[in-house]
Amino acid sequence: MTRPSVCVTLVTCNSQPYIRECLESVLRQDYPVEVVVVDNASLDGTRMELAAFEGRVRVVLNDRNTGFASAQNQAISACRSDWVLTLNPDVLLHPGFVAGLLDSSQHDARVGTLCGKLLRIGKGFEPLPSPIIDSTGIYFTPNLRHFDRGSGEADEGQYPDTEYVFGASAAAAMYRREMIEDVAGSDGFFDPDFFAYREDADVAWRAQLLGWRCLYVPEAVGHHVRRVRPGPRGNVPAVLNMHSVKNRFLMRVKNTTGGVLSEHWSPILLRDLVITGGCLFYEPSSLPAFYRFFQALPGAIRKRREIMARRRVSDEYLAQWFAEEPRALPLPEYALR
Repeated sequence: MTRPSVCVTLVTCNSQPYIRECLESVLRQDYPVEVVVVDNASLDGTRMELAAFEGRVRVVLNDRNTGFASAQNQAISACRSDWVLTLNPDVLLHPGFVAGLLDSSQHDARVGTLCGKLLRIGKGFEPLPSPIIDSTGIYFTPNLRHFDRGSGEADEGQYPDTEYVFGASAAAAMYRREMIEDVAGSDGFFDPDFFAYREDADVAWRAQLLGWRCLYVPEAVGHHVRRVRPGPRGNVPAVLNMHSVKNRFLMRVKNTTGGVLSEHWSPILLRDLVITGGCLFYEPSSLPAFYRFFQALPGAIRKRREIMARRRVSDEYLAQWFAEEPRALPLPEYALR
C-alpha cells in the first residue's frame, strides 16, 4: 500500500532566530516529507538561512508581506501532497511527529485535520525548567472566543487520549488534501482577508460546518515558542490586536449558525460590547479594524452563502462545541477496528 505523501509548508517573515533549527527538525522526521517555504519579504538574515537548505527545501520569495493566510495558500498550492502540515518557524518537531499523526488518520475517513501535543519552549529554543502545554487543539467558548486547549498548564500527563477536538492551531496542523479542496473558497484555504491571526480558527469552524473532524494525537509532540499569547493586549503588537478584532467579526459573519446564535446570544453580545468599548476608550489603535471589517463584509457575506449552501451538520452538533470548558469527543469504538 502506497504511503500518503506529506508536504510541510512554512511562512517566514524575519524568522532568522528560528528557521534553521525548525527546518532541521522537519528534515529529521522518520517519514519522508516535501518542504515549501514562502518568505514574506524578510529584512533580517532569514533568506540567508534558507539558502543553506537549497536542494532540500523549495523556497518562494515574496517581494512584500502578503500576510500569513495568503502566503500559506501559496505554499499549499505549490505542492500536491495527500496531506499538508502547516508549521510556524518557531516550532521544533520530535522525529516521529508526522508518522504519529498519519498512523491515527486511519481511524476515520472524515478526519480532515490532525494535531499533536505542542509544549512551550523558551526564546531561542531554550528548554523550560518544567514542561508546559502550549496547545492540544483549539476550542470555542459561548461568547465565540477561541483558545488553545491546555495552554499554560503544567504538563502532568493530562490529555492522554486520541480524541476529537474542534480544531487545530496552524502552528502545527496537518490537513487532508481532500478537506483542503472541499472547504477552500475561491481565494484559498485560509481566508486572505484575515491577513494574520484567527485564520486557523476560521478554517476549523468551516471544516466542522462541512462535516470534517479534527483528531488530537498525544503521541505526536512538538515544541512552540509562542511569541503571541492570551493576556494583556499591551504585550501584543498593535497590528495583531487590530487584525484580531477585525477577524473575530469576519469569522462570525461567515460561520455562525442560527442555533449557536440563539443559544449563546447573551455572552456574544456582551463580548461585542466589551470589544467595541475597549477599542473606543482604551485601544484606539484597533479602531481601523472596524473600517477594514466593513470593507471585507461583502466578501464575507458571499463566502457565508457558499458555506451555508453546503453545510452538512446540524445546529445541535455544532452547539455542543461552544462551552466554557474545552470539549472533546471520544474516538468511537467502531473507528478503532
